[in-house]
Amino acid sequence: MEILGYISAVFIGLSLGLTGSGGSILTVPILVYLIGLSPVMATSYSLFVVGATSSIGGIRFYRKGQVHLKSLFSFGVPSLLTIYLTRLFLVPALPNELLQVGAVVVTKSGAVMVLFAVLMVLAAYRMIHHQEIVCQEPAAEPQVPYARVITQAVLVGLISGLVGAGGGFLIIPALVLLLRLDMKTAVGTSLVLIAGNSLVGFLGDMVHYSINWTFLLTFSALSVGGIYLGSAFAHQVNSRALKKGFGWFVLAMGIFILAKEIFL
Repeated sequence: MEILGYISAVFIGLSLGLTGSGGSILTVPILVYLIGLSPVMATSYSLFVVGATSSIGGIRFYRKGQVHLKSLFSFGVPSLLTIYLTRLFLVPALPNELLQVGAVVVTKSGAVMVLFAVLMVLAAYRMIHHQEIVCQEPAAEPQVPYARVITQAVLVGLISGLVGAGGGFLIIPALVLLLRLDMKTAVGTSLVLIAGNSLVGFLGDMVHYSINWTFLLTFSALSVGGIYLGSAFAHQVNSRALKKGFGWFVLAMGIFILAKEIFL
């Protein structure tokens, strides 16, 4: 199973290289069910892997001039602060047994996996029903609703901190609809935000956990290698059709995790 987990690390990067998004959503399930990490530790390692893989894409978009620096500051500061505080204080403070209803005990690990499965289902829906988000308002001197931007950024930081995922399906609509970015710039800016959020969140974990750097760096390197492999063949495939198919796979995985954690 561990060997299959390392192979799956390449698959994470491969899917990112081929479709441009979505692959990192599989990191936590792979770390939990194939590598055998606890869900909380898996979210920590996932932050590092997601941060490393998103950095590759973010650098590429930055070189093309498709990263909006002002949006990085307005959205990034509250999300970075939230994810860091979530990993540093909130996650460690949560008790192992959150609540008990009759004979049913809701554990921290179980709650993390259920929340992550819900996130997978939502992300899968976005991949299956792909529709480019278009801002209907004029882009010239728009009045930015900063209160909504900060609220969305805090939400992204909280969710990312709890489940160890990037939250791109929440970030991109906010960048397009609230900060009025075009789609390509929103994707590039989102990748940089995800990389920053993930790595800062991981820094919060380093205070509490002993990190197996040999494993983590090996797993991350395989994932990053998969990105370059996928990118080399991306022009030969129908990325939209592939992304839709991958969305169905993520949906099936999300439903499986929900069923396993709730009913089994």
